[in-house]
Amino acid sequence: MQYRKLGKWGVKVSEIALGSWLTYGGSVDEKASLNQLQHALDCGINFIDTANVYAHGDAEVVVGKAIKSLRRDAVFLATKVYFPMADGPNDRGLSRKHIFEQCHASLKRLNVDYIDLYQCHRYDAETPVFEVVRAMDDLARQGKILYWGVSEWQAAQIEEAVNVANAINALPPVSNQPCYNILQRGIEREVIPTSARLGLGQVVFSPLAQGVLTGKYKAGQPFPEGSRAADNRVNMFMVGNNLTSNEVLEQVQKLHGIARELDVSMAQLALAWILRLKEVSSVICGATRIEQIDDNVQASGMVLPESIINKIDEIVTVSARR
Repeated sequence: MQYRKLGKWGVKVSEIALGSWLTYGGSVDEKASLNQLQHALDCGINFIDTANVYAHGDAEVVVGKAIKSLRRDAVFLATKVYFPMADGPNDRGLSRKHIFEQCHASLKRLNVDYIDLYQCHRYDAETPVFEVVRAMDDLARQGKILYWGVSEWQAAQIEEAVNVANAINALPPVSNQPCYNILQRGIEREVIPTSARLGLGQVVFSPLAQGVLTGKYKAGQPFPEGSRAADNRVNMFMVGNNLTSNEVLEQVQKLHGIARELDVSMAQLALAWILRLKEVSSVICGATRIEQIDDNVQASGMVLPESIINKIDEIVTVSARR
């Protein structure tokens, strides 16, 4: 496993991180979840990402159980705040009240004294950025979080947060967690350059485009039974982003040829493509089986030749890179 700095900051995280959305506390039973988390750490993964809203807190509980028997300093633990956790008017968003209350709730569920990276799960247009920055800085000064970051924020929003932090001598955000993969490259134009200039590292989610880049979905064929695309409860990000159109699936099948040429899996090709960028600190991968973790970690340290990167760009059309 290779490790990278989180943006300009001193802490180092594994190039491959283990996420918990739709898996731990949900589709994967607790025993299997604990085994997978332990296996990930044995493979050199030190970055574990979760969120309060994942399985409505149950994902944090499972992660907390998994790391209980480990050295706390061996794990870089990340969670998030923003989405509703109850029905009250203050049970959502990034108000100082919600941030503080959810931080304490996450600490309790995770059964830890501090969170390594506390992330704003989305931007909150109803809360002043100053309020968010001050709340995060206060949590850091209290030792409850070490760093804080954002997820899916636009370049201008990131810059405002950093400027506010600098103006009041507060800890600025150190990372951004965006969706990024071969098929979805929206952060390349503004978010990555702005973040790099300001010292934030990218912690990428959905590297396999919701599983589309594994190649298991075929153009003109029904979705496999039991797959995410076939489940209307969880496939909204796939269908809504046009990831399962025949055009996209045909392009993914062409990527199979590149993977075979390199003698790597489709997942390894997709992860190595993301890690080609020095601005990316880590890639968050979900898993339902230990074999998937083993496959993913092999992408760490893999270097794709420029000719392969060019081939990928030739296959994936501009219309598919939204």
